[in-house]
Amino acid sequence: MDELRTVLEDNLNSEFLLAVLSNPRRADGPNKVRIRPVRHKDRHVYQFEAFCGTQVFHQNLEKEEACGKILEYMENFRQMQLETQSAAVSALVSKKGKVTVKKKLRAQKKAPAETDHNRKKHYILEEGIPVPFLQDLGVMTAEGKIVRTKFDKFRQINRFLEFIQDVLPKLPREREIRILDFGCGKSYLTFAMYYYLHELQGLDVRILGLDLKEDVIRACNQLSQRYGYEKLRFLEGNIADYTGADEVDMVVTLHACDTATDFALAKAVGWKAKVILSVPCCQHELNGQMENELLRPILQYGLIKERLAALVTDGLRAQYLEREGYDVQVLEFIDMEHTPKNILLRAVRTGRKGENGAAIQACEEFFHVSPTLGKLLDHKGDLQ
Repeated sequence: MDELRTVLEDNLNSEFLLAVLSNPRRADGPNKVRIRPVRHKDRHVYQFEAFCGTQVFHQNLEKEEACGKILEYMENFRQMQLETQSAAVSALVSKKGKVTVKKKLRAQKKAPAETDHNRKKHYILEEGIPVPFLQDLGVMTAEGKIVRTKFDKFRQINRFLEFIQDVLPKLPREREIRILDFGCGKSYLTFAMYYYLHELQGLDVRILGLDLKEDVIRACNQLSQRYGYEKLRFLEGNIADYTGADEVDMVVTLHACDTATDFALAKAVGWKAKVILSVPCCQHELNGQMENELLRPILQYGLIKERLAALVTDGLRAQYLEREGYDVQVLEFIDMEHTPKNILLRAVRTGRKGENGAAIQACEEFFHVSPTLGKLLDHKGDLQ
């Protein structure tokens, strides 16, 4: 373990951010240990969180003691991921005790001959650092290498995390962050979100995923327990009927079909959620409503009408959110199933109501439409 001791002595310093010990050899001890720097009684210490089944044990140690404790734990763990401000380090311990260490700098100086064609993109989840849920997805090998045929999915997951990274300053850091993921499906983005916010950023975050499929929910809960993600849970249920929260900091709705997106957005507005991330899907509602004498010649083509209806739907959704006190960006997002690029609405609450009510009404009248989100917001969530 001499090489591992050197790694710890070199990196347990002011740049240290986080370390995670995982993949235990035996079942009679912790299934995961998480270490992060904290300030305790006017001194900097390293806080250990040892996850044992449903229990979590905490311990604060000075650098020398922390180094020894990690080495002691690594007698049972096969893997350590360590993050600093300037580098990411992964350590793998074989059955025979051989230690393999890989270090990746976060920022590299640009080579003189570097061009846009050969510049390597920096990803939030980097190749070479094993991530359990990516391995289970078949995106990453046990050694942390990206499977060539899965690189698109790896890139798309990182793209989603970049959207979250941009709004981190808008989320609270002094308390638990509450996030709801409506229509979470197989939840690889939900797992990515939890891993990024809790494991990499060290934030106290609680995420609930909601979906209608019982088997999917059961499988996701099993994975969450296996990874030791104690504040990531999944629930079977309908978006429109969900009443299990009073306050939510961030609402995520990815590919919730048709008006399910509207119900999720309306609930987010009702909770005064600080951040909303929405990738709408299957915008059928306005396709059946949309009429306009001036546009009749082009609306006779079904494909044209379908695409225009989807754009009008999402444009009006953005305007409704602006009206309700959000700063909204309409961004390009890549679908996880490798279909063409689509739209992501990223809304950050400002509390300043928009003065666009008349413009929204004029647009609705022009297209002869009455979207569900508008009715939900006008009637405070009740369509009756």
